Amino acid sequence: MPSIATGHDDAGPRRDRLAGIDPAWLGLGFALLALFVYVASNPERQNFYNHFVWQADAFLSGSAAIPWPVSEGPVQNGYFQDVYPLTNEPGRALIPFPPLPALLLLPLVAAYGLSTDAALVAAVIGALDVGLAWRLAARLTPRRDVAAVATAFFAFGTVHWYAAMLGSTWFLAHVVATLFLLLGITAALDAERATAETSADATTEAGPLLDQRQLRAGLLFGLAALARLTTILGAPFFVLVGRGGTALRRALAAGLGAALPVLALLAYNLATTGHLFHPGYEHLYRTEIRPAPDGGLAQLLPLLSGITYHPGEWAIEDLRYVPQNLLIMLGWLPVVRPECGLSLLDQACPLLKPDRIGMSLLLTSPAYLLAVPFALRAWRRRIVLGSLLAIGAIAFVNLAHFSQGWVQFGYRFSNDFAPFGLVLVTLAIAQRGVDRLVLALVGISIVVNAWGVYWGVVSGW
Repeated sequence: MPSIATGHDDAGPRRDRLAGIDPAWLGLGFALLALFVYVASNPERQNFYNHFVWQADAFLSGSAAIPWPVSEGPVQNGYFQDVYPLTNEPGRALIPFPPLPALLLLPLVAAYGLSTDAALVAAVIGALDVGLAWRLAARLTPRRDVAAVATAFFAFGTVHWYAAMLGSTWFLAHVVATLFLLLGITAALDAERATAETSADATTEAGPLLDQRQLRAGLLFGLAALARLTTILGAPFFVLVGRGGTALRRALAAGLGAALPVLALLAYNLATTGHLFHPGYEHLYRTEIRPAPDGGLAQLLPLLSGITYHPGEWAIEDLRYVPQNLLIMLGWLPVVRPECGLSLLDQACPLLKPDRIGMSLLLTSPAYLLAVPFALRAWRRRIVLGSLLAIGAIAFVNLAHFSQGWVQFGYRFSNDFAPFGLVLVTLAIAQRGVDRLVLALVGISIVVNAWGVYWGVVSGW
């Protein structure tokens, strides 16, 4: 049973104005537009937090540990958070994050050293993500206008824009993980399509136990975990979507592909720390402090200003963190200052300003709401159920994490499941057509994210 939407046109035979353009050119156009917007949004790019540049430099020197703290000289890192000091090697520290972003930076760091512009690299990779988002959307529907609107939403109506234009350590990891998630999801869809096109051949339908296409999709998906660990929880999608004929065959092939990079990560952790799971996260939990709210809901409910970490009392992943992080993810409001008048951009006294601990995903990207009625109706479809399970698993573990995402616009952990969200939004728009509601919600999402990017840059976040 094919998982890919056919789409329909609510206006009947209305001509799709984009139908005559080569889709490869459209993808390139989206990528170039995104690159221009991402770079122009943050032209100064201070590269204040560039952990992965230091990590790549350490790799080139034959070590996993970076010199830290470096508080003198032209390039310093003494102010870094999120490092794991080595007690047996004073002046050295490990970076606890998975190393794929550092590996991608190796050629540039070899050429430019510690002055490598990691934030610019994030903008470039973020723009590639947008091109791949178009490629994915175009696989889901033959309607070019639907794919274009969905791609515009992903590029400029989600916090992917904020991540790509900022490009500091945590956000670089997000755009790298997104790159491989988009590749993996698209590979699974291509494998699914190959199954549908050859379904008349019974021997081909049964296929080998480990289908190469599904194995490749799993490998690409697994590589995303080498940038963001939680993306591996998107595995249900690859059990339900792809080539293999049955869920068991799809799971075996994709699971083996994903296991290769995950095992490599565990081996890296063991070699550098002596532990399968990096102890740096526990260290961060004991030493990191959640930023206090600037206002938001804390203005209405003062008790919420006490939202914080509970090291020593709660685990690093603890169900008790879910309610307060869910409140930030779905319910947190911007800071409101009625005395400031109607200006939204006045740096001295704005009417509205994002709270630095986060803001509701429903406010930053309301076009995600398009997926809700669609998913309720179509959840039995494998591609829909797989996307929902992937989103739910990734979101749940992030919500149980001690950190809400630190200083941010919106809810940055939503980047971990945004590619699966793109699948649902694209299918939802394909079903209803590009109507006024779709354009309004996507337009609002873009405006809100432009506002958030502005405040993130001028606030020095």
